[in-house]
Amino acid sequence: MNISNNLASLQANQTFLNTTANNVANVNTDGFIPQDTRITDNAQQTPQATTRESDSTNSLQSQTDLSKEIPDQITQSGVAKADVSAIQTQDQMMGTLLDIKA
Repeated sequence: MNISNNLASLQANQTFLNTTANNVANVNTDGFIPQDTRITDNAQQTPQATTRESDSTNSLQSQTDLSKEIPDQITQSGVAKADVSAIQTQDQMMGTLLDIKA
């Protein structure tokens, strides 16, 4: 995987985290319909986030499910940490290669 794929993954995960944070922030908002984010590979084989409104249950209360949102946040923050670590490692390796040539 190259740096651009890790950056695309990091951006997709940021979109995912923003969506879940918005859903959690509106847990007490009457009639709120949460959004759902999916991360898939696009035609260039790089991660891409797509967000859509979840199916409505026609409830007058918020439809945010914290038992879904909190684990999603934990998982996606772990993925983001892995992407950052991979980018840092790739950056260090490129710096070492450039030092060898000089």
